[in-house]
Amino acid sequence: MTIRFTDRSAAGYALATRLREYQGQADVVVLALPRGGVPVAFEVAHALRAPLDVLIVRKIGAPGQPEFALGAIASGGVFVLNDEVPVSWADSPDVAATVEAERRELARREQAYRSGRSALSLSGKRALLVDDGAATGSSMLAAVRAAKQLGATEVVVALPVASGAAAEKLSREADRVVCLSTPASFMAVGQWYEDFPQTSDAEVRALLQAPPSFVGAPVIP
Repeated sequence: MTIRFTDRSAAGYALATRLREYQGQADVVVLALPRGGVPVAFEVAHALRAPLDVLIVRKIGAPGQPEFALGAIASGGVFVLNDEVPVSWADSPDVAATVEAERRELARREQAYRSGRSALSLSGKRALLVDDGAATGSSMLAAVRAAKQLGATEVVVALPVASGAAAEKLSREADRVVCLSTPASFMAVGQWYEDFPQTSDAEVRALLQAPPSFVGAPVIP
């Protein structure tokens, strides 16, 4: 099934309609993969009346070829290596330096996005992991493993769009994958949105700092 979304907010509400069974459940938390996943997750959390936080993931580029992703790291010290990458690569000094640099950036973003607030506890929670899409699935896979490591009892991947390969990869590790569209021809996440601007740090902070009130939130039909 192929769907094209107006923007991230519209994708988030569409996604929430497929997650209606989680609406109003006290043990549900919504975790966005920043930055692009935050506007999507905001709509999901608002509609489901669930708390919103971020689970930060950083891709690890190959030394000298940053566009080639060796894997990803996530909150909780998780490092996921892409299946296609030889394990020996992960042990090289250059990759170790790249991982350390990304760990520092991950820590900086956690501080900047939360403005000193503590991360939501995932112990005993059902975690809905939300992004604006997945091409390879590496970032989301790191998030799935991190959520489990942080104590989530159920991990649900929720995506507006993903490649078939990414959806298959994630289904092997997440408890459930909810994906609205898996186009046969998948080049990039942005091609499935009419409006797909870069999400700024300021927008992420504003959405995360919105008052935790769901008065007026629409009841999902």
